[in-house]
Parts: sequence; structure tokens; C-alpha cells
Amino acid sequence: EAQLVESGGGLVQVGGSLRLSCAASGFSFGDYTIGWFRQAPGKEREGVCYISNTDGSTYYKDPVKGRFTVSSDNDKNTVYLQMDSLKPEETAVYYCAAGLIDLVNAAVVTGNPNLLRHLEVWGHGTQVTVSS
Repeated sequence: EAQLVESGGGLVQVGGSLRLSCAASGFSFGDYTIGWFRQAPGKEREGVCYISNTDGSTYYKDPVKGRFTVSSDNDKNTVYLQMDSLKPEETAVYYCAAGLIDLVNAAVVTGNPNLLRHLEVWGHGTQVTVSS
């Protein structure tokens, strides 16, 4: 069974850092692109960034550029999201999802729920709380 499991969330003060992990199993990790998404209370799920495990390319939404770094360890089938200089408005449940690069790119860039729905595998999310 294809599965993604996020971990590493928690409570951090404004300006602090967290590193999230997304561990994959049950599918060919190296063939997929992994996207990170977040959903704040009362808001729609939005894209954050992604990394392609086929060519290593990455993409970041403007609000997180320069503060977040996504990386992948193909030996461990795990993607990491290093988040620095966190802001209170980034309090959310963070999810990772797997799909082919074109779909993940469109889903991250647009946050279109119809696209998110078609991503093949989703994790259950990890809570990140940034206190001010």
C-alpha cells in the first residue's frame, strides 16, 4: 500500500525553525515528485513547495522562498522540509503528497482543490504551531 507519513511538527516561537519529514513506502519513490502543502484553520489547503525525485528540481511559493528548503534522500525514501524564520501565520497542518511532476507543479502553484484531489498519495499531516 502506498503511504506517506509526516513527522517533525510541533510548537515553535516566531523566528524559530523546524524540520519536517515525509517518509514514503509502497511505491517507486524515485519516480515521483513530492509536494508540501499546508492548511491553516478555516482556510483552504495551499501549496508550499515541491521536489522532483527524478531530476532534483525544486519549486517554492513566493511566501516561503529563502526561508524554506526542501530536500530528498532517495536511499531513505524520505523528503525533508527545513523551515526557518517561521511566522505566526504559518501555523497550519503540513501535508506531503506524491504525484507526477506536472500535476504536483500545478497543484502547488494553484492550490486548485480539483488538482489536489488527483494527487496519488497523501500523508495525514503534522501540526506546526508558531507562537508570537
